[in-house]
Amino acid sequence: MTNMSKKPNSTILIVDDDKDIVQTIKGNLELDGYDVLSAFDGRSGLDMAKRCRPDLVVLDLNLPDIDGIKACQIMRREFDFPIIMLTARDSVSDRVLGLECGADDYMIKPFNFLELSARIKALFKRVERSLVKNLYEMKDLGIDFKSRKVSFQRKEVKLTRTEFELLELFVSYPNEVLSREFIQNQIWRDSQLYQYSRTVDVHVQRLRKKIEVDIENPEYIVTVAGVGYKFQAH
Repeated sequence: MTNMSKKPNSTILIVDDDKDIVQTIKGNLELDGYDVLSAFDGRSGLDMAKRCRPDLVVLDLNLPDIDGIKACQIMRREFDFPIIMLTARDSVSDRVLGLECGADDYMIKPFNFLELSARIKALFKRVERSLVKNLYEMKDLGIDFKSRKVSFQRKEVKLTRTEFELLELFVSYPNEVLSREFIQNQIWRDSQLYQYSRTVDVHVQRLRKKIEVDIENPEYIVTVAGVGYKFQAH
């Protein structure tokens, strides 16, 4: 399996026919400490992916030869590295199609590089955890990521799928403040049904009721006024 843990020399492949976008992303990723490869059409991108085995691929949907969807399907059949799809198409059907073909995330052009950087880091953290650590324990809280089981004070806690993904996200960013917008993009990135920050608050409250002794004075998931939430890992 490809070593995909986040490290200074992780390699990212950018496949996009817009050379200006490639150069901009490449320059910024190199400043973040990544090694960056680039290809300007689908066939070159597939060939480079096979030869170099990158840790992550940023793939444009609209390529001059092979459609990005097809390229993504081919890559996903052969490799397990994360794929972020880039596209100028902003319809829900296109987003769903991109994710269904095997992409791990989906970004609309034009985009802010800081958001792309955050999503890349999030994908690396998820993969790092899945490869290295299936079990997480802290005080009264225990999480088995493989079986998706959670225990609190030695008793199994039943979480909904969304609650588990929310907890999983918080644990991936210990002691880091996560904005409501970032949480929305990570948990509901392919849906237009959850566009208001209140949705995040409601799900956090439900999760707190299951893993906190006192939801008014939470020990794990604390509110950061005006921003979002932070998972306190001691």
